[in-house]
Amino acid sequence: MERMSFDLAQTPLRELNAFLHREASAGRVKQVVVTHPDGAHNIAVGLDCPVEVEIVGHAGYYAGGMNKLASITVTGSAGTGVAENMMSGRVHVKGFASNGAGASMHGGLLVIDGDAGLRCGISLKGGDIVVGGSVGSFSAFMAQAGRMVICGDAGDALGDSLYEAVLYVKGRIKSLGADARIEAMTEADHATVKALLDAAGMAHDPRDFKRVASARNLYHWNADADQEY
Repeated sequence: MERMSFDLAQTPLRELNAFLHREASAGRVKQVVVTHPDGAHNIAVGLDCPVEVEIVGHAGYYAGGMNKLASITVTGSAGTGVAENMMSGRVHVKGFASNGAGASMHGGLLVIDGDAGLRCGISLKGGDIVVGGSVGSFSAFMAQAGRMVICGDAGDALGDSLYEAVLYVKGRIKSLGADARIEAMTEADHATVKALLDAAGMAHDPRDFKRVASARNLYHWNADADQEY
């Protein structure tokens, strides 16, 4: 069985997810097409096999969450928490991604062609996020590892309490969060941005991006800082 289709207007979501965890995990199918998702939540969550899943339409909350190895494409927009806690593989949203996209990701690649809402990449622990548009406020809050490429603008408090993650922003940054700072781009940074843009299928000049990283003042508690960093 090479390809399987599920119409969620006719088939319960539970049946689709059960199939993905049984038949796809056993290697009996390589591609699954999901039609009429109509914003259903928890589509293709927790996959642990190299299957391709195409969601034709808009997905609800947590699409592709906890993904491992699978390649998941949403041809519309995605609700809160798309690719949340992804370990590996790829999730591609061709529209808009709502709040918390890529939250707590450990690995893999999340591509968002449009804009992303608040807290994109919150608590990022690894992996890469490429956003073709802009991101909302508090994106990359407490991001510990990994990389984000933002081709549009960034909202308030970008990178607040940032650790070792590195952010690359092409557009305007409304404000930086606590302990985040703009640093000079190096040739290694240009190469990194180019590689990530290529992987996401986006064409931008890496030299147009700014690097945002941690100033590392929050690594050690300072009682005299009076909560100002």
